Amino acid sequence: MRDTQVTDEIIEEAEDISPSASPRADEGSVENDGGVAVASDDPVGDLQREITLERDKYLRLAAEFDNFRKRMTRERIEAEARGQGELVRRLLDPLDDVARFAHVDPAVTDSATLVEGVAMVEKKLDKSLRAAGLETVNPAGEKFDPALHEAVATQPTDDPELDHTVAQVYQVGYTFKGQLLRPARVVVRQHQ
Repeated sequence: MRDTQVTDEIIEEAEDISPSASPRADEGSVENDGGVAVASDDPVGDLQREITLERDKYLRLAAEFDNFRKRMTRERIEAEARGQGELVRRLLDPLDDVARFAHVDPAVTDSATLVEGVAMVEKKLDKSLRAAGLETVNPAGEKFDPALHEAVATQPTDDPELDHTVAQVYQVGYTFKGQLLRPARVVVRQHQ
């Protein structure tokens, strides 16, 4: 008895929502897949079939969205791995140079040659990292910027124009494609 009441309420709601879109259940006809009205002996069964079709559509859409989400996650992980692989590829030449210096015989190599070699490797490494998007933050003489600099000490100054400028850089900072990796550690001048 309760099921019949619920079904009657569903039929009434369906008629109220869209009376022109589908024939009335009391007229004894429903639309088939082609949109043609055909006679129906069981309006409740027709509504149940419609509900089943809509439920199936919903489940298919939910599954498609879940597959899309998984595919996007997988593609993001793969893109990150490709980016890291590209960065490592850029570092291979400087790493080879460091390996050559690690196996130099100190008995036959003077220290000046080693220093020159290390300086060349540093330049090569710097060039590779800059090509990948790394930028150095070396703010000597610039205004102190708390977004890019970390004040580790202050230094008094008598010149008011030098107030809040960087007097000395203890350690340079780095940004990578606009993202701060490490702030520059600096000494900041303060006007007395």
